[in-house]
Amino acid sequence: MENVTLNVKGMSCGHCVKAIEGGVGALAGVEQVKVNLEAGQVDVTFDQDKVTLDQIKEAIDDQGYDVE
Repeated sequence: MENVTLNVKGMSCGHCVKAIEGGVGALAGVEQVKVNLEAGQVDVTFDQDKVTLDQIKEAIDDQGYDVE
């Protein structure tokens, strides 16, 4: 398992948290997603054999947020 913290811009409310957690959490290989709204960060624990970091970033982007 790998753990990564991503800086995400555009999050402002509970809906944002649910959208990101749902979008990223639906990916095969993602074990855990934690959104820190105040810090603008998303912590993801995932199996790098099943999902790539680029796929995770794309899932966040698909929800309408910018990953740095």
